[in-house]
Amino acid sequence: MPTRRTLLAATTAAAASPALAACGEQAGAARMTRQAHRAPGERVNLVFWTWVPLQKAVALWNKLHPDIHVTVQTVPANTSGGYQKMHASLKAGDPPDLAQVEYYALPEFMLVRGLTDLTAYGADRLKKHYVDWQWQQGVFAGRTYAIPQGSGPMGFFYRADLYDNWDLEVPRTWDEFRQAARKIKKRSGGESFVTAFPPVNAQWFASFPWQRGAHWVRTEGDTWIVDLTDEKTRQVADFWDGMVRDKLVAPLQDSQSSFFKGLQTGQLAGWLGAQWQDALLRGNAPGTKGRWRVAELPQWERGEHASANWGGSATAILQGTRHPAQALKFAHWLNTDLRSIELLVAAGYGWPSAELELAGSPLDKPDPFFGGQVYNEVFRTSDRNVDTSWRFAPTTTQSYAHIQDNIGRAVAGHGTLQQALADAQGMFVDDLQAKGLDARSAR
Repeated sequence: MPTRRTLLAATTAAAASPALAACGEQAGAARMTRQAHRAPGERVNLVFWTWVPLQKAVALWNKLHPDIHVTVQTVPANTSGGYQKMHASLKAGDPPDLAQVEYYALPEFMLVRGLTDLTAYGADRLKKHYVDWQWQQGVFAGRTYAIPQGSGPMGFFYRADLYDNWDLEVPRTWDEFRQAARKIKKRSGGESFVTAFPPVNAQWFASFPWQRGAHWVRTEGDTWIVDLTDEKTRQVADFWDGMVRDKLVAPLQDSQSSFFKGLQTGQLAGWLGAQWQDALLRGNAPGTKGRWRVAELPQWERGEHASANWGGSATAILQGTRHPAQALKFAHWLNTDLRSIELLVAAGYGWPSAELELAGSPLDKPDPFFGGQVYNEVFRTSDRNVDTSWRFAPTTTQSYAHIQDNIGRAVAGHGTLQQALADAQGMFVDDLQAKGLDARSAR
């Protein structure tokens, strides 16, 4: 079996760097995965931890597969405590069989050998059924450790009724976006904004340097290079500094009651968000049905289609399960069966990881909430234009926390976003070095 050092040093995942070596060899899991003997006719019981409402899809699986029963247990979302709970279960030796783990967090679990090597159970034979870049998120040292579930290509959700009332064109470039912001503020009497700027959401903010072509982390050999101050990131930071300074965006935290109220009342005329937020709009702004449309992200150069990703998760089989073969069977069905995908799409789980044609799929439907628009055509274009060379470090959770804390202070009037990112860069390096990894700032 490959050592932990070998696995992490030879990482091949598109978003997880090869430079995960130079740490100790201790595992973060109290027990290792082992396939339990199964008597003829014996039912296998699996536990799946997730924060996405997947119950309907799992209920369908249980109906179709009475010999392998899956119980869904809801855990807090990612930075709200879900990952801490998973790591604690690994250390205690009582992990769930499966867990939802975002792509950015997979290197963190690999760092403590918290994932099961699925290659040993035939996972690689399933690769052809998935979008390649999503599949690669769970591949380390040529071996597969997670089954991709879905991603979050970005788009611009906007209120078509308000744009019509204000006689505005949908912005196609960032310059036009700024112009639209000024007109919205003026024509609404200061009551509406082009969008919100969440003071504390590093993943959301990161999508814009990502779209611009920046790379916050890269590797040289076994050394991590952190770069939050490159020219492209500075350009993005300057743009948003100006929007915040001129009060052209509402400083509302996304997914909070004030944010959803803003969407409902028209205080927010749009939202730069990921595809999976379609369900959040439906659920939290029901009175706006029919008024929303979706466009591509504004571009830095007219005519381009550059995009980015926010979110994206894998169905991971944690280290310590006694039913890896059955867990893998379920994970593959969950993320590729068209009946399951239709239920997952309705639950807002994200852009499917399965390799499928839009035509005839659950995504190829006019949606009344979006005024009859087949809005997923926009996200198909977005998905095809995501720069898949963006990488995540094995400290993303804690390092992004530093970034968003600093951004929050800047939005509150204490410095600029450029300064916030420059200050966070050193903290990012410190986080990596604290894990025993070689790391330095780019400049």
